[in-house]
Amino acid sequence: MLSPKSSTFRLIEVLNTSAASLLVYQGVVESKVGKSFLNFLSCLQQAQIAAAQNSVFSEKNKCWQAYGIFFKALATQNISWQTYLIKGIIRDENPFSRISQTTNFNEIPKPLIDAAKQDLQALQSLYKCTGEQLSEWLQEVCHAAEGPVFWPDEIGLNSDKLNAKIVEVLQNSKNWSDTVEELAIYYRQYGTGIFAENFALRWESGEFVEIKNPDPVRLDNLNSYEGQKEALLKNTEFLLAGFPALHVLLYGSRGSGKSSLVKALLNEYGKKGLRLIEVSKADLKALPNIVEDLRNCPHKFIIFVDDLSFEEDDDAFKSLKVVLEGSLTARPQNVVVYATSNRRHLVREFFDDRPRPKDADEIHSWDTVQEKLSFSDRFGLTLTFEPANQETYLNIVKHLSEQANIPLSWQQIQPRALQWATRHNGRSGRTARQFVDFLTAELTLTKNP
Repeated sequence: MLSPKSSTFRLIEVLNTSAASLLVYQGVVESKVGKSFLNFLSCLQQAQIAAAQNSVFSEKNKCWQAYGIFFKALATQNISWQTYLIKGIIRDENPFSRISQTTNFNEIPKPLIDAAKQDLQALQSLYKCTGEQLSEWLQEVCHAAEGPVFWPDEIGLNSDKLNAKIVEVLQNSKNWSDTVEELAIYYRQYGTGIFAENFALRWESGEFVEIKNPDPVRLDNLNSYEGQKEALLKNTEFLLAGFPALHVLLYGSRGSGKSSLVKALLNEYGKKGLRLIEVSKADLKALPNIVEDLRNCPHKFIIFVDDLSFEEDDDAFKSLKVVLEGSLTARPQNVVVYATSNRRHLVREFFDDRPRPKDADEIHSWDTVQEKLSFSDRFGLTLTFEPANQETYLNIVKHLSEQANIPLSWQQIQPRALQWATRHNGRSGRTARQFVDFLTAELTLTKNP
């Protein structure tokens, strides 16, 4: 077993102290990977205690088990220990990374900068623990004939383009404490936490949750409604450029591509800082709080509400109205609401709602009716999607079939497309997509039975 005087034991002791001394970056080692790594180091450090108490066998088993848990944690994420640490630093939300997003570096309190420097130096010492070295330590502690399989350090180093520069800075730096200003600039430009890592999220159970497999639809997949598309793109580019952008209502017939158009914006502008937050109608009561949470983030946010409509006295109506109209709190320039609906008048109105000559229930009943009817006008931009006529429907089918490389002539496709619309859901962009998907699968199976 290791002696307290051995160089390996002293190094392990220093690493444990480094991890315990973190002041602001504790979150980097608090995930499953980080905790399993620290537990493995702790088991190695306990080796000399086990040797003194003649409980070597049980301590050996603990070391092997701890290493196995650590290895499995890396394998589950398909990531090396080194990459895990760098990504953790880039994504960690802590007092230093948060203040860096809204404050110039020379205005950040010096104690906070010093704490970040100390932590970065400590994390760099952990970073230098290669998989091969950890395997050798276990072999030395347990007097094994050979060390266990170790996770290669190069696996998982494929970073997205937004992170490439700062990853390179950390990888090539001899002293991470010298990178603190570059990290602060990175945080200010790209943010931290879940918004730095994910383009698409949803509000669920009171928190932001990543959407792991967002819709891959792209703008060039969408044909027709060019005027509506152009207006939405222009408004979104205003948002990205930091100018006041308008809240948008996309309303019209079902299947016309309203939702797909909003989702396609993410695939067009995600790498330019756009984030899409999906909020269900049931969660609209939390909308004012959601907007405040996003206010100081460097990203630009579209809050996406699909298939919007309200019932009488719906609390969600009031919450959305506050966000659209504003309150005493200044409206954040980095957040807009894009909502889709099949209804032009979003609040359902009944004949009984209309004022009667002897209506004694409300003195100004017409005012209530007008508020309901004009609610959609509170969106700064309203885009109308009319039902697709035959020409529009066929244009969409032709566009999609060309993208899918369907090996049939247009003369062969057209009558089948019209027949499909008659027998199924009528003429719309959604029907066109369903037809092309079905035809593609049918032809592929016929070719390769």
